[in-house]
Amino acid sequence: MIQNIVISRLLKKHIYLFKSTLFFSVLMGAFILVSCSGDSGSGGGTTGTTPSNLVISAVVVGTNAQNPNGDGSGTVNFNISATNATSYKILLGNGEVKEVTNGVLTYTYTASGTNTYVIYVSAYKGTSFVSTSTSIVVYVAPTVLWSDEFNVDGVPDSSKWGYDLGAGGWGNNEPQYYTNRPENIIVQNGVLKINTIKESYSGSNYTSARILTKGKFSFKYGKVEIRAKLPVGGGTWPAVWMLGDNIGTVGWPACGEVDILEEIGNQPNINHASLHSPGRSGNTPDTGTVAVVNGNSEFHIYTADWRADSIKFYVDNQLYYTFVNTDNFPFNQNFFLIINCAIGGNFGGSIDPNFVSSTFEVDYVRVYN
Repeated sequence: MIQNIVISRLLKKHIYLFKSTLFFSVLMGAFILVSCSGDSGSGGGTTGTTPSNLVISAVVVGTNAQNPNGDGSGTVNFNISATNATSYKILLGNGEVKEVTNGVLTYTYTASGTNTYVIYVSAYKGTSFVSTSTSIVVYVAPTVLWSDEFNVDGVPDSSKWGYDLGAGGWGNNEPQYYTNRPENIIVQNGVLKINTIKESYSGSNYTSARILTKGKFSFKYGKVEIRAKLPVGGGTWPAVWMLGDNIGTVGWPACGEVDILEEIGNQPNINHASLHSPGRSGNTPDTGTVAVVNGNSEFHIYTADWRADSIKFYVDNQLYYTFVNTDNFPFNQNFFLIINCAIGGNFGGSIDPNFVSSTFEVDYVRVYN
C-alpha cells in the first residue's frame, strides 16, 4: 500500500513538471512571436533591421517670446527621423492619425484656446517598429462668429441690429424714452455712440437708445468681447447684455439674462457682471464687481467667456468673476445681444439735477466660438 502511494505521488510530480515545462515553452514561444512584430520601442522583426534612433521635432508656427504657444494659427511642423525607417505613423493627440513616408508633416489644430497634445510616433520597416512620444502646447485663436466694428458712419447696420423704442419704464421704472434718432444713436469715426439727453420728448424727460440683435443673430456658448468707454453723470446706466431667445414664450427671468458690462453713474468706475434666472432675479446673488480705472475717460475691454460649465467675466483680460453654470440654469441655449444706456430707475438711482447729456461709446462687439 505504502509503495503504491509513493509511486503514485512520483508519477503525479513528473506529470506536473511535464505540464509546467510545456506551458513555459508555449508561453516563451508566444512571447518570442509577439516580440518579433515589435511594440513600443522593441522590434527585431521578420522583415529586416528594426528602426532605431527615432527623433521627433515639433515646431509650433509663430512661437516667440511674446507668443510661446504659437501665433494662433494652430499650425505645427513635424519632422521625424529614424534609422532604417520606411514609414511613420503619427497619433496627433486629438483623435487624428496621419501616416507619412518621408517623416515630414504640417498639421493645423482647430480647437480654440491653449491646449496640450501628447503626440505618439511609430517608425516602421515592414512589421518592425519603434515608438516614442512627446507633448506640445498649441494656441489657436478663437474664430469670430459675429462682430460689428462700427466702421461705417451713419445709422447702425440694420442687418445686425434692431431697435427697442418707447418708454414705459422697461421693467425698472426708467424715465427715458428710447428712440432711433441720430441725436440719440449714431456711428461716427469707427465708434457707436449712444447719447443720453435731458429733454422733453413724447411725455418723457430723457431720451436715449437701445439696440439688439434679436431675430438677426444669437448664439450658444462663446466669448463676447466689447471695447467701450462709459458715460459720465449721476443716474446714467450703460450696459451690454444678453437675453435668451425664448423670452417671447417663457418671459423673464425664465429666459435668463447675462450682464457683461454694466455701470451706474452714481458709482463710477465699477463694472458689474450679473446673471438673472428664476429665483435669482432682481437683486441677484450671482454678481461680481471690479474697479475699472478711468472707465469713463478711456476705452477698456469687457469680456464674458461663456461655456457649458462656467461663465467667466474679465476686464482688460483680468478675470474677476466666475459663475458655475449647470443644467439647472437657463444659460444653455441661444442668447441675443443688447446695447443700451438707461438713466435712473431701480438700478440707475437718482439722476443728477444738473445732468444735461452724456455719451456711451462702443468701439466694437465681437463674438468668438
